[in-house]
Amino acid sequence: MNIRLLNDSDAPEYKEVRLRALKNDPDAFGSTYEQEETKPLGHFIERIHHTKDQFALGYFNDNNTLVGIVNFSRENRLKTSHKGNIYGMYVEPKFRGRGLGKALLIALIERATKECEGLEQIHLTVVSDNKSAKRLYVSLGFEVYGVEPHALKFGEQYFDEDLMILRLRL
Repeated sequence: MNIRLLNDSDAPEYKEVRLRALKNDPDAFGSTYEQEETKPLGHFIERIHHTKDQFALGYFNDNNTLVGIVNFSRENRLKTSHKGNIYGMYVEPKFRGRGLGKALLIALIERATKECEGLEQIHLTVVSDNKSAKRLYVSLGFEVYGVEPHALKFGEQYFDEDLMILRLRL
């Protein structure tokens, strides 16, 4: 198994995994399968195109198949550039419970802190009742600092999101 920075040539496989994520766990993401299935490949290339302040990591299994993804983006305004955001975290269901998500997040945190000079905080949001994801984030030092009520609406159902932070520097 291998974690690496995704590049433009990974976009077709990234798109497939992203669409499966939206289909398998629709309440975990702000976007929907229907919104993204018609987007051109260029949208996904842009989503994983990397700079020092924005990147996507992928977890590849022994067959070199992409089975986990996560994205990072640093805030780009002067007064908020000490913060970064994790989004789009997903591990294929049959690979869950094996530490892949934790390994992806550790690799992301290491890369972000190395590449993003002055980064002090990493933020993420998670649906409040997603207990397994929250356990993972807490195990890495993330703390809940607030709750956004009705943050997501899927059909007629609302989902609250916990706002979480990893403080890299106090």
